[in-house]
Amino acid sequence: MIGLAASAWAQGGGSQPPASTVAESVATAVRALEAPAIDGVLDEAMWRQATALTDFVQAEPLEGQPASQQTEVRVLYDDSAIFIGVRLHDTDPSQVVVSDMSRDAGLGDQDSFQVIFDTFQDRQNGFVFGTNTTGVQYDAQVRNQGDPAATWDGSWEVGTQSDEGGWTAEFRIPLRTLRYGPPPQAWGLNFMRNIQRARERAYWAPMPRQFNLSRLSSAGYLRGLQLAAPRNLKLLPYAVSSANRNFTPGSDTDLDGDFGLDAKVGVTGSLNLDLTYNTDFAQVEVDTQQINLTRYNVRFPEKRPFFLENAELFAVGASGGGGGGGGGDLDLFFTRRIGLDEEGQLVPIRGGARLSGKTSGYNVGLMNMQTDEVGQRPGNNFTAMRVSRDLPSRSGVGAMIINRTATGDLAGSDDWNRTWGVDGRFGVGEKVTVGGFAARTETPGLAGREHAWNVTSQYDDGKTLVDFDYGIVGEDFNPEVGYLENTLGYRRWYARVQETMRQEKIRSWGFREFLPHINYTRYDYLDDSRLQNAELHVDNHWDWENGYFISTGMNGTWEGLDQPFEPYPGIVVPPGSHGGLRFTLRSNTDRRKWLFARHQWDTGRFLTGHQNTHTFQAILRQAGRFALDTTWTYRGIELPQGSFETNLGNMRVTYNFTPSIFAQTLIQYNDLTERWSTNLRFHWLQTAGTGLFMVYNDTESLYGLGPVNRAFIVKYVQQLDLLN
Repeated sequence: MIGLAASAWAQGGGSQPPASTVAESVATAVRALEAPAIDGVLDEAMWRQATALTDFVQAEPLEGQPASQQTEVRVLYDDSAIFIGVRLHDTDPSQVVVSDMSRDAGLGDQDSFQVIFDTFQDRQNGFVFGTNTTGVQYDAQVRNQGDPAATWDGSWEVGTQSDEGGWTAEFRIPLRTLRYGPPPQAWGLNFMRNIQRARERAYWAPMPRQFNLSRLSSAGYLRGLQLAAPRNLKLLPYAVSSANRNFTPGSDTDLDGDFGLDAKVGVTGSLNLDLTYNTDFAQVEVDTQQINLTRYNVRFPEKRPFFLENAELFAVGASGGGGGGGGGDLDLFFTRRIGLDEEGQLVPIRGGARLSGKTSGYNVGLMNMQTDEVGQRPGNNFTAMRVSRDLPSRSGVGAMIINRTATGDLAGSDDWNRTWGVDGRFGVGEKVTVGGFAARTETPGLAGREHAWNVTSQYDDGKTLVDFDYGIVGEDFNPEVGYLENTLGYRRWYARVQETMRQEKIRSWGFREFLPHINYTRYDYLDDSRLQNAELHVDNHWDWENGYFISTGMNGTWEGLDQPFEPYPGIVVPPGSHGGLRFTLRSNTDRRKWLFARHQWDTGRFLTGHQNTHTFQAILRQAGRFALDTTWTYRGIELPQGSFETNLGNMRVTYNFTPSIFAQTLIQYNDLTERWSTNLRFHWLQTAGTGLFMVYNDTESLYGLGPVNRAFIVKYVQQLDLLN
């Protein structure tokens, strides 16, 4: 039975949980003699054999108070899967909020339920599974208690039902989808329920308000599991056909067909080998365009499924505040460098492999990918090796090596690049975290300062947050398989102070929270400490209980140009120190409603002159099935060297037939590139990113000159579970 009694823990194996959690956050899984049907109806007898986990506690809005609605969770398992049965009581089911029913839809703005498993009980890494009333499948991986969790596509099932008393959900999570150690197993465990009409987050294992489900050091425990190592061998063959037309004079329509294969091999219960041949990502949505008026690189997110799984295992870098886990202005390893060129165009991937997981207490990751030649560009071989060790108190240390070597007849002997790095993070009590990394690159022809390092620190007691970072990047530091926002070489420091104000008097005025904060980032040139760039942000968030939000801020940007800079074609700003303050106003309506609107206004200094920027967004929704999301950004820039305007707009229209079948259109307008484009996608999903995909891409000239490029793609991926 699922029990909360501490006396039973020792009988289930595993280490003794901390005394502070024993009385209320220990559960026991029950072995099921027969697997329940995953239909969202908890009517099978085996569910009654398990005692319900209840007594959820709020983190938001009233930390430490009982949840406003009752939740009952039961846990079963057999030789092939973990089963979660949930009854989510609701005194007024008509108020349940549903905003999206597509696979991997974000669950934070709608009524939902999530579970996290810390399968190695290291209190830092885990697997997340979640759903809403429509049966959405949301899954994610947590690394180093990271926030947000990295999305991935695991193979599992969920069924839901709604009735006059609320809603129910049944999960079946195959053991081969997870990674875990030998029996007897003791896992970290927590559940979260989101009750969106009250903007309420409630947890089974109580959670401080400033944290979320990823905070595994505050999770409970699951005992009673006796699981053998899963045997896992899945093949995912695909076939793809395409018609592509480039509308340059003399070009013909290019008809093509191809096939490829991915595979998942369970080496051990905790190590997995992923293989890919003739890799294809035709089904992935195109990038959302950006207009860059700065001297620095713009980061686009990784969306390709093969690179998302265990992505956080390879993350080392500078995050811009509180932890240094990567994902900010410097990443030693950035997978978008593989299979995409500088303009985001595809470079064929011949194949590759990734070994990842845990062995002998170490987190290990090894990736090798090979790309083909394109025109006069040689093929390249990419290798990343990562080893880390989790330590007590949210701590850990690690090392990483990344290598790129050109291959084939077009490759030169000096066409290679290498990055070395070490990193660490250390928790001091529950409120303080310090960390950092040090790295060096090797590039033929560069022999200057090829090093980079960064130290980070954070204090967070739920009310006061203080961040401080300091780091140096040499002008010859060159992580070619990484991301570096600022390539000029610099000394950088960053500081942030934030106060959360939630007194009862404030709540009586209709406010949920005031959030005054200030942060400042400064980059200096290495040789003479002259200002290279500085950013100031002084702000206060006004968050109403009814979901409305206003932010009134003063921002400042200062640039120290050591050479002329061209922010816009034909307009050149001379060297010198330029910039100043600008006023920023942000506001939005209630995200829970069928119509959501957001506006941001920036006005003030820009380099040697003035800017006036407006961003408008409107989202129209209908019960999670239909959504129309439109964003438009206008920038008017007036400089002594010349004036210009830019417009960037996009509209995304989505219709979800079911949680597994959807059609989506993304239309984008960019007057700087003089293009507008359309991306149409139809997905009929089966499991773990497999199924039927149809994609149409169209790029057109803004000024009636006709089409630039059109492509139509049909792809089918089938999962073959050879050991099921």
